[in-house]
Amino acid sequence: MQVQPKKPTNHEGFCCSHQLIIYYIHHTQNMLLSNRMLVKMGQRLAAGASSNCRHASFEISEPFKTYELPDAKMPTKASLTKEQGLQYYKDMQMIRRMETMSSNLYKEKFIRGFLHLYSGQEAIAVGMKAAMEPQDSIITSYREHGWAYVMGVEPVGVLAELTGRALGCSRGKGGSMHMYAPNFYGGHGIVGAQCPLGAGVAFAHKYLEDKGVCLTLYGDGAANQGQLYEAINMAKLWNLPCLFICENNLYGMGTSTDRSAANNEYYTRGHYIPGIQMDGMDVLAVREGTRFAMDICREGKGPIMIEAKAYRYHGHSMSDPGTSYRTREEVQKIRKSRDPINQLKSRMLDSGMASEAEFKGIDKEIKQILEAASKKAKEAPEATDLYGDLYVKNLEGKLKGTTSMDYHDHQNIGKACNLD
Repeated sequence: MQVQPKKPTNHEGFCCSHQLIIYYIHHTQNMLLSNRMLVKMGQRLAAGASSNCRHASFEISEPFKTYELPDAKMPTKASLTKEQGLQYYKDMQMIRRMETMSSNLYKEKFIRGFLHLYSGQEAIAVGMKAAMEPQDSIITSYREHGWAYVMGVEPVGVLAELTGRALGCSRGKGGSMHMYAPNFYGGHGIVGAQCPLGAGVAFAHKYLEDKGVCLTLYGDGAANQGQLYEAINMAKLWNLPCLFICENNLYGMGTSTDRSAANNEYYTRGHYIPGIQMDGMDVLAVREGTRFAMDICREGKGPIMIEAKAYRYHGHSMSDPGTSYRTREEVQKIRKSRDPINQLKSRMLDSGMASEAEFKGIDKEIKQILEAASKKAKEAPEATDLYGDLYVKNLEGKLKGTTSMDYHDHQNIGKACNLD
């Protein structure tokens, strides 16, 4: 609500004319602002009454930047169907609320150890998954819960894994940083360790000639790790179908990128491989930019480096309040102006693609799913098969436990996915 300045009168001072001008300027600004708000409300009410728009085209929020791609015609618009938009909204909102529930379970001491939340970065996982083909694969860091979900792990599988239960997607043995699913080669707890593995997965795609691309994700902190550049060298040497994707959330633990990197335009740091920078908080920009880069890789012209600029709302992990190196005002400003979920929702409301009632229905469904998943995870038995499936074929005999006198039999419970 704008504060209306008091209209000056002749007896209030010698600069009455000047004050009158200021008054009428403020008065006009307030009227224009109110009119714009009323028009927008009217548009949304009309859209909510019909929601007949099934398809729309939207401007990319921030133009893509490229490195060593002189002839690239980057997308400036993205098309969206109502069904796609509602699914993207549901997936991002599911990740956001699942992370909030994970935070609560941690505070209730159902989750122990490390917990790295993905809130604020949901558009990266959802947008990139939307660009992937069935044969594509992905490997990422320890901030992986959202990726586990979009790659097929149900919320109960994520929450049960976080709480160390046998119902978890890794049967309770992996915890927060080691979840897996078909074509999802997991999160990895060592900073940057997944990058050479991602190049290896990309090599498998090339060897199999399946036109698959491996998305290898890492954070801005890992962008300064040596093994990343070893992987880039081999990937370029063999022209592997690999996307090296830096999720730049601006802070590596408590250190801003300005203080840790001589060059924090990470999309330019592949040197002899091309790069693309995109708005990682716009799900449509992420989808279009990723699809563009993957097409290059499928043509045998990979690898490509991508920088997705985003922002994490929470601290680095649960032990980090996230306020000693940035202000609460900074976090709130980003939430208000760039939140990926609100951006998509506003676009769909303003274009008449969906109504408030439809979004509320999705929110209600998500709440019910997560409440049931949390209850099921907390009631599930704890992990027991700690020595199961350590090897596809055990050649070691008895497995050593926590002491020199502690030995266990190896158990083959599942089947290695690459033996199907």
